[in-house]
Amino acid sequence: MSIAADKTIDCKGQSCPEPVLRTKMAINELQSGQVLEMLATDPGSANDIPAWSKRTGNPILESSQNGGVWRFLIKKA
Repeated sequence: MSIAADKTIDCKGQSCPEPVLRTKMAINELQSGQVLEMLATDPGSANDIPAWSKRTGNPILESSQNGGVWRFLIKKA
């Protein structure tokens, strides 16, 4: 069963810290329990997004990497 995202942001082509900043802004627009899908090509996102998730308490429901694109599904706490 796949998880449906309430909002998707495309951070492909952007480098640190832009993907994390855009993720933070997008999460702030969601209601608690909603899911954000974030797409990035910056390899740093593989570490930055989980670190941000842990720091903010917004859990990552799913993460994957395919063809140089990282995809994160993050639930707003």
